[in-house]
Amino acid sequence: MASSGEDMHSEDDAGTSAATVAGGIHLLDFSDEILLHILSHVPSTDLVLSVQRTCRKLAALSLDKSLIHTVLLQKDYQASEDKVKQLVKAIGREIQQLNMAGCYWLSGATVEHVARCRNLVKVNFSGCHLTSLRLSKVLSALQHLRSLAIDVSPGFDAGQLSSECKATLSRVQELRQTLFTPSYGVVPCCTSLQKLLLYFEILDRTREGAILSGQLMVGQSNVPHYQNLRVFYARLAPGYINQEVVRLYLAVLSDRTPENLHAFLISVPGSFAESGATKNLLDSMARNACLDALQLPKSWLNGSALLQHMRFSNPFYFSFSRCSLSGGHLIQRVINGGRDLRSLASLNLSGCVHCLSPDTLFRKAEDEIDSSILETLVGACCNLRHLNLSAAHHHSAEGLGRHLCQLLARLRHLRSLALPVCAVADSAPRADRAPAPPAMHAVPRGFGKKVRIGVPSGPSPFAGQPVPQPASVFWSLLRSVPFLERLELIGSNFSSAMPRNEPAIRNSLPPCSRAQSVGDAEVAAIGQLAFLRHLTLAQLPSILTGSGLVSIGLQCQQLQSLSLANLGMMGKVVYMSALSDMLKHCRRLKDLRLEQPYFSANAQFFQALSQCSCLQRLCLVSRSGTLQPDAVVAFMGRCLHVVVCHMFTGESLATCKSLQQSLLRSFQAERPALNVVIFPLLHEGLTDVIRDVPLVHLDEVTLFKSRVAEEPPNLWW
Repeated sequence: MASSGEDMHSEDDAGTSAATVAGGIHLLDFSDEILLHILSHVPSTDLVLSVQRTCRKLAALSLDKSLIHTVLLQKDYQASEDKVKQLVKAIGREIQQLNMAGCYWLSGATVEHVARCRNLVKVNFSGCHLTSLRLSKVLSALQHLRSLAIDVSPGFDAGQLSSECKATLSRVQELRQTLFTPSYGVVPCCTSLQKLLLYFEILDRTREGAILSGQLMVGQSNVPHYQNLRVFYARLAPGYINQEVVRLYLAVLSDRTPENLHAFLISVPGSFAESGATKNLLDSMARNACLDALQLPKSWLNGSALLQHMRFSNPFYFSFSRCSLSGGHLIQRVINGGRDLRSLASLNLSGCVHCLSPDTLFRKAEDEIDSSILETLVGACCNLRHLNLSAAHHHSAEGLGRHLCQLLARLRHLRSLALPVCAVADSAPRADRAPAPPAMHAVPRGFGKKVRIGVPSGPSPFAGQPVPQPASVFWSLLRSVPFLERLELIGSNFSSAMPRNEPAIRNSLPPCSRAQSVGDAEVAAIGQLAFLRHLTLAQLPSILTGSGLVSIGLQCQQLQSLSLANLGMMGKVVYMSALSDMLKHCRRLKDLRLEQPYFSANAQFFQALSQCSCLQRLCLVSRSGTLQPDAVVAFMGRCLHVVVCHMFTGESLATCKSLQQSLLRSFQAERPALNVVIFPLLHEGLTDVIRDVPLVHLDEVTLFKSRVAEEPPNLWW
């Protein structure tokens, strides 16, 4: 015991020496409250397995209930199998909430150790490897569980769940279920459900080519218990099988709508035909339900008077994405002529091409919006925090104070905003700025060699870079919403070269003509947003040097994720020097997605990227692009936190496979979560490769999509 005390004493001395900062202030001189706040930002594995061993005071604080009641392993990519087992062993009985979402690198045997956390109330296993038997064993020990998230993968068998497991499920009130196979999963066992979230990720065909069908669910229990349901949410990936299976879940709802249903949301890409059962469901909701959140497939809303009959009570989320909802219908049926909707926090109107126009459905892309509709919307929904107006042409007419940006500037509470590029263009060309030269929408034809520009070694070509124009309506908008955390500027006609479950797109539509007047100066204006964390810029044809990116790198020090796509002329990469300078300042950048034809991922690019010391995930999509394998390996060796390296270029299959194997062989052992996919973008086997990417990375980094108001705030964790 004496020696143990001496060891702790020596540790205290070492900690004291290391924690002393300039001016003689010591870390341990701070109050416990401040120290607890600091420690709350330390990953749970480091907190329990490392910080606890530094000194007596930190050892005690690291086990404070406020820190260990909730354990977040999600995106803790350094959480190895051994660390997780030690963590559960040390504080398992104290944990009440555990988030293991996306921990795909942990084996089922390791996840099974969660059975020791007997006081768990909430647990998220999404993305974890759990068989039916292992799930049964874990849940049988969690008698206090009330909230559960799991995956239902091929081979799942509800018949293998024990009676103790089913007893636990009968008390679960919140269930999030991601389906990779046609199944009811554990829904029929959850007799007390109040919140049900369903994510349908079923592929139409198996690896062997067999066509899947919802008929595989015949014989399973088909009596979900919805009587206490308050929230129903379903998000479908593309594919007919997902629509077939969700109809089976909705069939029970159509018989009797739960009395306490407050949120009904179904997100479906493409069309989803109405059936007799869904019509009955909607009629029943209109009669019996009073909703706070609503999202329906576009075909259920288009041309119907459904919204006129729906009742809402303090709504906080509406999504009418891709619906043919005119401005007149929006005002009359949703806002009810301008009624008070101060409770509305999130509104998704992406792809609603008519939502800011009068009641005509024959609107052309070049037609201007009716600013009075937007003014009514802004006035009624004055507390909006998340607004998505992307994937449409919203052109403002001339008139003082009537521009879309000027009206949106009144929404002072905005935290995330998605706009089409053409919407931020001034109504008329400004006299203080020369018109931008026309951009090339397609690669020039001919036999000449395509231009691939890397990072030049010469002096910077934009020493006198353009500054934000105070007269710009976009500059004024950003000045009015200084606390914006997510901004998306996406060309109205942009489509990613890498869609879901389909071959890569080879051709794209040209950008909107008004987008030609949005260039480097507007991008530089984004530098005003000191709290910006997530930025997406796509299809800005008038980017000449990319100098605005440098302003963002210098001033947006909180930036964590950056997505750039199709900037400047399509046949050239004109912004590489600016991007290189920008990356030098992005010390907190974790995710980078870059989609640009003819991109040269050379040594200079990776040298610049290596300065992003916090980088974790990289995705590069480049039709006819090139890469230097040695530069990629060197980059991975320098950036120790990178666990996702996805590159889809014009390189040969042999080159891609060789590089992928080299990276896995060199870094897999020390990075348990490492996920490397390097593959030719236009190869016919791309779809099969994509299906093996962990869903958390596929959804957040690999695939391009607008994320503003995609789901209701605080939907799950």
